[in-house]
Amino acid sequence: MMQRWFRGSPYRIVLTALVVAVGISTFCAVGWVRAEEENTQVSLSPPEALQSSSSNPSGNGAADTAGTVAAYFLDEAQSSGAQEELDQDPWEPFNDVMFSFNRNVFDRFILKPVAVVWDALLPDPVQRSLRNALDNLAVVRRLVNNVLQLKAEGTGRELARFTINSTIGVAGLFDVAKDGFGIQQSDEDTGQTLGVYGVGPGPYLILPFLPPMTVRDGFGLAADGAMNPLNYFVPFAATAGIYGTSAVNERSLNLDKFEKVEETVVDLYSAVRNAYLQRRAAAIKE
Repeated sequence: MMQRWFRGSPYRIVLTALVVAVGISTFCAVGWVRAEEENTQVSLSPPEALQSSSSNPSGNGAADTAGTVAAYFLDEAQSSGAQEELDQDPWEPFNDVMFSFNRNVFDRFILKPVAVVWDALLPDPVQRSLRNALDNLAVVRRLVNNVLQLKAEGTGRELARFTINSTIGVAGLFDVAKDGFGIQQSDEDTGQTLGVYGVGPGPYLILPFLPPMTVRDGFGLAADGAMNPLNYFVPFAATAGIYGTSAVNERSLNLDKFEKVEETVVDLYSAVRNAYLQRRAAAIKE
């Protein structure tokens, strides 16, 4: 009786909507962590600035690095390319608030505390194996976009990687293709494909729980999510759990990296924005 009542009631619709929302949010959280990781790598190592810093030690590494990175982005801001980046951020007041929320609320009070516990429970090799397995499932997104961009070499690499890692690598838990055969990932996404075909990036945008993006990359992110096979072969609740686990796992693998960036970069918002826009522009030109 109770089961029939539940099935026929609006509560089932509400519950389904909640599960879908959780799944989307956790998928985006994974993307946010990955994007932050990539952007902070660029922020920590602008090519010329940090090379000059490392070759000229002065006994105050953190202060020197902060000054060097700040000078790097100040110099970039004076160039025409950086001016274009500033022009791509007409919603900066809103974006700045969302950036602070993601860093100071979502990450500080939710994602990072859970990741700290996760890191204490699971050794790094296990965490890396989880990342490898989920990356292996993302082959659909990478393969489709390599094909759409007419990248025959990248398409071949992705097919080879998936075959090797799904078999010898035990369902993708081990990246044997890279570690054993030297086959690197050809990471292409729908945002890059749209850019290759001439779609402009549109304004820079930051939303709660989502990675930094442009409007073009926002549409790309939605398309990439639709290409995840988990959405079609795994129940909603399980998919949401997998996405959530992946987000926590990614944050756990990068516990110290974000803090180092915050300590060394004066204007973190601008540094992340510039790094993101430069990285995406370079990826489209490749």
